[in-house]
Amino acid sequence: MCCFASNLKAMLTMKNLFSLRLTAVAAAAVMLVSCSDDPAPTPTPTPETGNVVITENITGNVTWSAGKVYQLGGRITVESGAMLTIEPGTVIKGEAGTGANATALLVARGGKLMAEGTAALPIIFTSVADEITPEDIAAGNYASPNLDPNINGLWGGVIVLGNAKISASNENGDLSEVQIEGIPTSDANGLYGGNNDADNSGSMKYISIRHGGTNIGSGNEINGLTLGGVGNGTTIENIEIVANQDDGIEWFGGAVNCKNMLVWNNGDDAFDTDQSWAGTVDNFVIVTPAGHCFELDGPEGSYNASHIIKNGTVVSSSDDRTSQDLINVDENSRVTLENIYFVNPVDGQQINRVTAPEVFFNNIMINVDAADLANYVNGAVPAGVTAGGSSAADVSVFNWTWANEAGGLMGL
Repeated sequence: MCCFASNLKAMLTMKNLFSLRLTAVAAAAVMLVSCSDDPAPTPTPTPETGNVVITENITGNVTWSAGKVYQLGGRITVESGAMLTIEPGTVIKGEAGTGANATALLVARGGKLMAEGTAALPIIFTSVADEITPEDIAAGNYASPNLDPNINGLWGGVIVLGNAKISASNENGDLSEVQIEGIPTSDANGLYGGNNDADNSGSMKYISIRHGGTNIGSGNEINGLTLGGVGNGTTIENIEIVANQDDGIEWFGGAVNCKNMLVWNNGDDAFDTDQSWAGTVDNFVIVTPAGHCFELDGPEGSYNASHIIKNGTVVSSSDDRTSQDLINVDENSRVTLENIYFVNPVDGQQINRVTAPEVFFNNIMINVDAADLANYVNGAVPAGVTAGGSSAADVSVFNWTWANEAGGLMGL
């Protein structure tokens, strides 16, 4: 634009008889010719909101800068070989849409998302209906100024896919790759799975994902955070999911390890595992999901791997919300649960299928009287399940979250 400014100034100082309108036309022509070597323009803010609207996939190395609001104008994919960096304090807002028009940020196999917020400047994914701004975050105000923390289904969510092993099959036998739910089969960016458990899809730290889970089909919604075939070279820690219509976090195979995970006011299951996920969740809080606190499914093919869920506190009911099962597993599930404390259980909430041979319980505490413990277990009470106990999570690491600001973690 510098060449345009100097040329325009020269023309305006010429003593000629051209009209001002003709001068402006000539100036525009000079800009187009003389500045043709300028780089391609970046997305510009919408005049209505000031948001930077994103409508094209990420195909190179792109940075979304702190202090800005980026608006997802559809399903935006970080394609294979590309990397999206999101700076601390950035706000990303998804437009409304359902079915094929559902908005989401999708990281394809071979792509990378480097979204590393901080406790002081978290990165927030939310809906365009949310009036939160980067200035709010910088001031330490992490709550939405206009949306209640139980409003869900306003946009899609975040989907990360990788090349790690999965356990899947069809009528012809085992499959090493499948299409993730929520992405049309015509979009090859939706494939996940492979043979590289050390695969690296990037890094996600101090991220809050809110008000998502829009419908993509009959009875089918997008999870807050979907991890399909994600390898253990990926870093995922300090994540908050607020009011997602479907599951909070769902793992489809892969080997990624996660820590400091929080799910609050979820519309379905809090943690859902499928297809032989082979990683660990360490330190977590779950607060009143509408579905199961844990939905832990077994392998779907011949590949068998197990995962570990440990050091967590689960609030299973509140004044206006009651979860379903405390722990729901299949007969072929393969998981170890250890050092988990359930708060406020109510009649009807249970740990089911405690005889599944590859499900192991170690220091699972339910805050009820010992005489009532059997009412919360479907079958004989395993040795690793006891009454009473105390919080098993380090809740202090979640002081940056909306759940903490709203008092949702009080007393834990």
